[in-house]
Amino acid sequence: MQLVAKIYCKGVVMEIRRDFYLNKLIKRKNNGLIKVITGIRRCGKSYLLNKLFYHHLLDSGVDSDHIIRFAFDSADDLLLIGESLIEIEKEKRGVDPEKFISYIRLRVVDNDMYYLLLDEIQMLDCFEAVLNGYLRKDNLDVFVIGSNAKLLSKDIATEFAGRGDEVHMYPLSFAEFMTVYSGDKYMGLSEYMLYGGIPLVVLREGSDDKAIALQNLFSEIYIRDITKRNRIKNIGELEDLLNILSYSIGSLTNPEKLMNTFKSVKRSRISSVTIKKYLDYLEDSFLIEPAQRYDIRGKEYIETPKKYYFSDLCLRNARINFRQFEEKRSMENVIYNELRMRGYNVDVGVVKIAERNSEGKVVRKQLEMDFVCNLGSSRYYIQSAYSLPDEAKRMQEIRPFRKIDDSFKKIIVTKDLVQPYYDDYGILTVNIYDFLLDPHIIEK
Repeated sequence: MQLVAKIYCKGVVMEIRRDFYLNKLIKRKNNGLIKVITGIRRCGKSYLLNKLFYHHLLDSGVDSDHIIRFAFDSADDLLLIGESLIEIEKEKRGVDPEKFISYIRLRVVDNDMYYLLLDEIQMLDCFEAVLNGYLRKDNLDVFVIGSNAKLLSKDIATEFAGRGDEVHMYPLSFAEFMTVYSGDKYMGLSEYMLYGGIPLVVLREGSDDKAIALQNLFSEIYIRDITKRNRIKNIGELEDLLNILSYSIGSLTNPEKLMNTFKSVKRSRISSVTIKKYLDYLEDSFLIEPAQRYDIRGKEYIETPKKYYFSDLCLRNARINFRQFEEKRSMENVIYNELRMRGYNVDVGVVKIAERNSEGKVVRKQLEMDFVCNLGSSRYYIQSAYSLPDEAKRMQEIRPFRKIDDSFKKIIVTKDLVQPYYDDYGILTVNIYDFLLDPHIIEK
């Protein structure tokens, strides 16, 4: 089944396939759990739930009266339960749960299955208790959208008693992006690595319009949401941190190193504790994701430092006004996002070795592997190598692979236009285009 989002752009219907996520929702229907769709703002969560999934329900025979859609940030929807969006904003409170419960009680008039599609659920006071109450109703299947990771924090997971089921949504993958891009995959990847996969930006025409849209997203939505939710007073420090992270994607860092950067570059006295809080806020809003180091031989995690990647490269590029476009680091970020979208837990690999130098002394070293990817019992080791111009460069890239004595698959992803092949060491080399467009390429 091909499931698409239809978006109208200058009178033309543009179709963006999001069947990867829609099928996730379809498979979770009537499973007795609260389906929570998370993801960065403007990645398409509301369209997925309220348009694509809604029409799937209608097409599968569900009566429209048995589909209850409610957005807690909609003035019109709030009026249905006697609430005012303006008053809620002025009084800095959540939506009254009793009013919402009464509204649902009036809508559910028989024992047939009802589907609750709830948007911006975090604006409802005591939403955990409300949703838990609906879990006890055999004829209510609940799907909700949230905009920050705290929706599935440890405390809320405890409140749900293990009955929350997360579907995390990312901006458009490269494969989804190519369904609406008019050029070839080579030009497409260049565009994708520059302007990313936020749907409303992808559908803008011209580089100026795309850049303006991204700048507006940052100032009017992302930064505003983070500062408002977390009551940040010094917005400049938060923006400076974003800029520093933007210039150093794929680099190992921690709050202490970042504090030293602030001190030397910004002449700032910001503490590492404050920086740690800011990093948590950026993670909670899904702007960035951390990749922790994993000692492959020692089979243990190394707490610090970490690498940080942006959930969409356009966010990183917008922060630095598109001034510093580094294809090597950008490709690494794209590969990381693709792996996360496919469901892998992704760490930075560390291979500790001891070898003798030219003087015969034993020297201990740490070789870095870009990604250690785990999904269930499957594991893959992946290196991002922008180019492999000669055998010396190739041997440098595969050196960490050869120091690992397990049998898990080892893969190099390169931008070189090579056909997939295995070398004498059993290492698979694939090009970035095949890797991004074929989700099964690393399994072959």
